[in-house]
Amino acid sequence: MVVDTPAKIAILGAGPIGLETGLYARFLGYQIVILEQGRIAHNVADWGHVKMFSPFRFNHSTLGLAAIGAQNLDYRPPQPETIHSGKEWIDWYLHPLSQTDLLADSIREGCLVVGVSRSGPLKHESIGEPLRAKTPFRILIRASDGSETTEAADIVIDTTGTYGNHNWMGQGGLPAVGESRLQSMIEYGIPDISGAERDKYANQHTLLIGSGYSAASSAVALGHLNQTAGETRVTWVTRSNQSELHTAGPIPRIAQDPLNLRDELAVHANQMLKTSDCVQHWPETSVDCVAQQQEANGFRVRFLGQHQGDFPFDRVIANVGYRADRHIYRELQVHECYATEGPIRLAASLLANPSSDCLDHTSGGPEDLINPEPNFYILGSKIFGRSSQFLYSLGLQHIRELFTLISDREGLDLYSTIQSSLS
Repeated sequence: MVVDTPAKIAILGAGPIGLETGLYARFLGYQIVILEQGRIAHNVADWGHVKMFSPFRFNHSTLGLAAIGAQNLDYRPPQPETIHSGKEWIDWYLHPLSQTDLLADSIREGCLVVGVSRSGPLKHESIGEPLRAKTPFRILIRASDGSETTEAADIVIDTTGTYGNHNWMGQGGLPAVGESRLQSMIEYGIPDISGAERDKYANQHTLLIGSGYSAASSAVALGHLNQTAGETRVTWVTRSNQSELHTAGPIPRIAQDPLNLRDELAVHANQMLKTSDCVQHWPETSVDCVAQQQEANGFRVRFLGQHQGDFPFDRVIANVGYRADRHIYRELQVHECYATEGPIRLAASLLANPSSDCLDHTSGGPEDLINPEPNFYILGSKIFGRSSQFLYSLGLQHIRELFTLISDREGLDLYSTIQSSLS
């Protein structure tokens, strides 16, 4: 729905897409507030030691570089083909972007968004009626000291992402027996095995669960650790039997993969199973129960499938993916996909493209961003629901398309406008 400046836009999350969304809105003259639960780019910092697959040309906007350059005349952006770690991305781009005059005064850290509603109609009221669009949003915010306040906005854009809202390692997507109670002891991210967390995994037997690139990263890091800590062992569990999928190991390769580092990781992880005695792969196996060992530190894990039985482990890494936290907009009229839990229109476009390569996914147009709740939008990885195929450059395209809707300017493209002015 069209909303003219200087309407107020509340952006949930000060991650990469939240910052880019706020920047685009400010360039157009909208008022903004960016509400961040932790600190700026908090989730990126959590995997700051991990190298990205995509080069810098995929991971910035022309608008962002223009804003940073205007703020700091000495700023020299990285070369387009530079591959950054998460920390380097923060240092070279995200943090400088957040400190520009257009954003710095609009970001509020330490603000947990408890939920978003309308200030008048309930979820089931005024369905499809103009009253909903005319009633401001009410955002309930909880500060780090527990105090609560509210914020009003004309438009709300949820860019909170999925990182940190992990899937479960049990069968069918539910927690394994005992997993909920022990989740604080289980690693669901990519630990810094080669750095800060080396001693935690050195000479330990680690259970690794997952069949994606995060699991591959953990497996390779543990394999490298074995070279200097010879008792380090890994049991790598996957639900599927990749040999039946005509792959050479747990990680399927993408034919003629344009992202060299991604393909190198898949090759390395699969090859390691043939060349290293410290890594053992258990396909067609799932976790049924996890418990603390009574007689020693570590876990006792019961498996079902090809390798059923009870086995002891010192550490557990569950790289099983992430899902959207949907409670934020529970009181709004959001139409979700029954399979991915993403907004239905974009989810339908994604499900129509079976490719596992994020580079193959393109935008279906601004209409994919619309849901029944007027002036409420979801951007970033959260819009993909449980799919892991989000790409930053596609997120920028969604931002551009969203503001063609909000401003009712079909040809609006600030990214191209800025690029032309810099050329």
